Amino acid sequence: MAPYAFAVVGFGFLSIFAHIILRGIQRKRDFLWYRQALSYRRLPLSRKRVLETYPFYEQLPLKNKKQFEHRVAAFIADKDFRNRYQGTVTDHQVVLISCVACQLSFGRRNYLYPMLNTVLLFPEAFMSPTNQVLHKGEFNPLAKVLAISWYDFKEGMDITNDNLHLGIHEFTHVMHFESDRSNDIDAVRFKKYTNKILRELMKPDVRSKLDQTQFFRDYAFTNQYEFMAVLSEYFFESNADFKSTFPLIYGHLTKALLFKEEWIMK
Repeated sequence: MAPYAFAVVGFGFLSIFAHIILRGIQRKRDFLWYRQALSYRRLPLSRKRVLETYPFYEQLPLKNKKQFEHRVAAFIADKDFRNRYQGTVTDHQVVLISCVACQLSFGRRNYLYPMLNTVLLFPEAFMSPTNQVLHKGEFNPLAKVLAISWYDFKEGMDITNDNLHLGIHEFTHVMHFESDRSNDIDAVRFKKYTNKILRELMKPDVRSKLDQTQFFRDYAFTNQYEFMAVLSEYFFESNADFKSTFPLIYGHLTKALLFKEEWIMK
């Protein structure tokens, strides 16, 4: 074998070894050595105009705006957006839903929610076929479908001080289900810190403080999935109060999402 062939083989083994080492360090120390490829997708003008009205995008530094636009464009290309009643799904709806999904996953490398294929829009709350109860949103992990009431989704975006954000809530469900079924680095980290949060809830002093402050709404305590979804709503709509009231839980959620302080809406 020629010397250059040995070099190629050696380089290949070295790359694999380095990848394994880096992956281990990333999992142990909860960081990503890169989040974003250097190439960037662009949105067409009609969709870019909608993106430019999205508050999270507006306050990002320029370098992060390019990343966010790329991710929104990639999310749109990856998902099937449908109207339940055969109507048209507008650019406005497609872009805003994609913006919310990408805001929640902005700290992750793998931001496309692989367990989700289809976003199904209803004009308002709908009857769930699984339990015959009126729902504003529902994720079906087997069908890989997220059903959303557009009215309630938009209301959750427009009212920013009530800790009710349907989009953030439902996409957290998708992220949480993925963490139960994937060994991807972002999924593993989310599960790790979800478990830390759940263990924190078992401490008597934390339970007592939760009861005394009534900080989180009662629905959060339905089950672990609803608790994490509600935490995410408070993270984005009452960030400072959440951080000061339950700093350890807040810190765990920040690590679960790898969300940077500079991205927090002021």
